Amino acid sequence: MKELYSRFDELQLKYGAKELQAIYGGGCEQNPDICFVFMNPTGKNVASKKDWTGIRYPWLETKTIWKLFADIGIISSALNHHIQSMKPLVWTPEFCEQVYNEVRNKKAYITNLAKCTQVDARPLPDRVFKEYLDLFSQEMNIIKPKIIILFGNQVSSIVLGKNIRVSEQRKIEHSYNGCKVYSVFYPVGNGRFNLPKAIEDLKWIVDCWKIGC
Repeated sequence: MKELYSRFDELQLKYGAKELQAIYGGGCEQNPDICFVFMNPTGKNVASKKDWTGIRYPWLETKTIWKLFADIGIISSALNHHIQSMKPLVWTPEFCEQVYNEVRNKKAYITNLAKCTQVDARPLPDRVFKEYLDLFSQEMNIIKPKIIILFGNQVSSIVLGKNIRVSEQRKIEHSYNGCKVYSVFYPVGNGRFNLPKAIEDLKWIVDCWKIGC
């Protein structure tokens, strides 16, 4: 995976905020049971800061997404409770490692289709995501997940190469590079109201395929 990092850093300079760093994928990097693919990172992630010295993985120092991961068994309820009770700006590199150690031990991998960090959750045009498609394919070929979860209409449509409306594709299996793929509602930001539906579908996927979560 580290061989891809320099390319992600180059694309950060092209498409991301110049004062922020690219965020890479993290977790179990060898045959994870499940891979979660989000859109792109924002400056809310503490790892995006230039002076950050720890891991640069998705969703560090955020809260909502870890509730989802706790509900489907990717992190423990105890760790999630600790995350939800934490004050802002207190995530240390050591605590970030602790969080992703649980993700790794559950054989899960978390990434974004585009690794270019923006200052906020502004939408990116399709052409930016498409520039990451080849790198995303390489990323998936390296880690070789059993199941890929694509969050939201835009990511699903770009990765699968066809128009996808998640509301019409719930619990329907697709294929990408030989992997089973499911599209799931985007559960944060403007999609936060879909969090219960996302959790419901993810629990079904986990139970259906018995992937050890």
